[in-house]
Amino acid sequence: MSESNNGAHRNQSEPSRWERDLLNRMVMATVTENRRGRRWGIFFKLLTFGYLFLILGVFLWGDKLQVAQTTAEEYTALVEVKGLISSETKASADNIVTGLRNAFEDKKTKGVILRMNTPGGSPVQSRYINREISRLREKYPKIPVYAVVADICASGGYYIAAAADKIYADEGSLVGSIGVLINGFGFVDGMQELGIERRLLTAGENKGILDPFSPLDETHKEHIQQMLDQLHEQFIDSVKEGRGERLKVADNPELFSGLFWNGEKAKEMGLVDEFGSSSYVAREVIGAEEIVDFTPKEDVWERFARNIGAGAAEVLATFSGLDLGPNLR
Repeated sequence: MSESNNGAHRNQSEPSRWERDLLNRMVMATVTENRRGRRWGIFFKLLTFGYLFLILGVFLWGDKLQVAQTTAEEYTALVEVKGLISSETKASADNIVTGLRNAFEDKKTKGVILRMNTPGGSPVQSRYINREISRLREKYPKIPVYAVVADICASGGYYIAAAADKIYADEGSLVGSIGVLINGFGFVDGMQELGIERRLLTAGENKGILDPFSPLDETHKEHIQQMLDQLHEQFIDSVKEGRGERLKVADNPELFSGLFWNGEKAKEMGLVDEFGSSSYVAREVIGAEEIVDFTPKEDVWERFARNIGAGAAEVLATFSGLDLGPNLR
């Protein structure tokens, strides 16, 4: 009787075979599901990384891929001059000259378009680009270069455009502003009313020239005016050299006064040759409808560093009261 009771007790406490099989199946299903989840997780991670690398590749090598993928035997090379012309912007001489050299050196380039949309900027940067265009035209005489104006081509922008074979614009484009300026502010009277004393110490009698918190010295004013006149003459000489007899200087005494005009009036004055867009010039003038952009693209890391650097500079300038100097263009 006791043995029977013990056997019954063991049968009740130990799991039956079907229970063990069910438990094993549940465990294996869980393991299989976990493995499947890990595989999908790895797949989606790889897909995400692949997508990020694709975007990075487009940023870094997008312009090269465009050139490599085109099937045209000949094309029109485009270099864009957009925004303020400065050593610190996309329209710097380094960027534009690099794009121009790559465009002229490419064996498939039939013609080059400089697409202009700039209010001007540094006379030095503009002169660098002007000279390089003249050099490249002489080195590659079979490749024409045309400046095509979008909304505006003024001041340093026209300094650059004047070196092209021809200048095209829209009737509503703004063209001209052949002049040089330097500007700033004077706070002397306001400081006197507020009872603020300016304390400026210099080593060199002219080191404080154009200090906005000191009265404007006539000797300094004459010196700056003489310098501006010289820069203006350099500008005028470059425009005359590039445009030649097309300029109607005798009929327009204000041509070099710093004024600007719409495209229709600019054509009458000889500042513009014809009307037309970039696509029109590529198709009808150069004869290569496909356009390949040779404008250097900013590196992702350079843009990141520039944005961080610009933000830090603004913060430092705000809290230190630094005078960043006059705006010369």
